Amino acid sequence: MHQAIKKAWQYQLRTYPNPAVGCLILHNNEIVALEAHQKAGTSHAEVLAFLSAYENMSQTKIDFDRFDAQKAHAFLLSLEKSFFSECVVYVTLEPCSHVGKTPSCASLLSHLKPKKVLIATLDPIEGHDGGVNLLKEQDVEVTVGVCQKEALELLEPFLIWQKRAFVLFKIAQTSNGKIGGGYLSSKESLIHVHQLRAICSAMIIGGNTVRVDRPTLDCRFSLNGFWGDNAPDIIIYSKRDNFDRTIPLFKVKNREVKVLDKLDFSKPSFILIEGGEGMLNALRDNIDWLLQYQTPKLSAHCSNYDINLDLNSLFQEKKGVDLMLWSSITTTAIANPPS
Repeated sequence: MHQAIKKAWQYQLRTYPNPAVGCLILHNNEIVALEAHQKAGTSHAEVLAFLSAYENMSQTKIDFDRFDAQKAHAFLLSLEKSFFSECVVYVTLEPCSHVGKTPSCASLLSHLKPKKVLIATLDPIEGHDGGVNLLKEQDVEVTVGVCQKEALELLEPFLIWQKRAFVLFKIAQTSNGKIGGGYLSSKESLIHVHQLRAICSAMIIGGNTVRVDRPTLDCRFSLNGFWGDNAPDIIIYSKRDNFDRTIPLFKVKNREVKVLDKLDFSKPSFILIEGGEGMLNALRDNIDWLLQYQTPKLSAHCSNYDINLDLNSLFQEKKGVDLMLWSSITTTAIANPPS
């Protein structure tokens, strides 16, 4: 289950508005599949895992788009009913029972009838739950609660954006905490953050970032548009609206740019914030998670985050040469905007 959770973290937030979910399949005590849901509206983790398991067990490659959920379900349902009967499935979230943009995973697993299904945590959304009951009705052995604490940490953004905005603050810094001096992130980190930009509901930046850096803030590194290639809508959080409208930020097509001195995080959404010390101080009580891209470099630059903030480490992995760190913080109220 730890491997399934780790796999799901690799696509955290890029599945918005869906949750991040991982799935691992064993056959004869050997791992034959380890997959994660990657994008809303495409095949879920369980479906991708069963497709990979089929390829490994049959030594045959599928000849259709595995992210096409309709085709994937139809193919798996066409297989001999006992094909996966000796498989054990580990999944980080209860298989969905509802039919939406994709068919029901719980119904699929009930048909495939693996030997056993182990689930980290139940689906908390009413109408999406019930997958366990569907499996048990078909005499599939089910265990719930394996690594539940870690699975709930993985699920936290999904739970938050059911009720209000989930707010992520992105930081790029050197190993000694410096944030100035041009690009600090590896190409892999840039690709990742551009994919988050493509998915988020809106992106918040500070007024000084616009005035000094004159940014574009597009998604040009998002890799073939799988997660979308439309630049995010921008909210400039500032007391003063004195910006040069000729800079690239205001010229991107199909984008809305607003200047606001008050923010409302009550609407269910995914908000990405990029900024310096002023923004972090101004919105520290509204931020749910920090995402840090730490490059292996020491810098004498004067810019850093001069702030005291307690973090709860959630997950880390490499992005090229960078270390990517996910952390949570406590949030309570909106502070005053920076200038």
